[in-house]
Amino acid sequence: MSLTSHLAELRRKHEILSRQVEEEARNPATDSIALTEMKKRKLAIKQQIEKLSSEAAH
Repeated sequence: MSLTSHLAELRRKHEILSRQVEEEARNPATDSIALTEMKKRKLAIKQQIEKLSSEAAH
């Protein structure tokens, strides 16, 4: 997998998680543990994107 396609896939996963987090946060019966786990996964993906983008720029 090329770096460009890998970054595109990570961005797609990040966007999906963003939508899921927003939907879950609006749900009155929110499972706070599940929401926290989704946010952690979203942050980890964001950090991977930033790292790979930084490496690609050099």
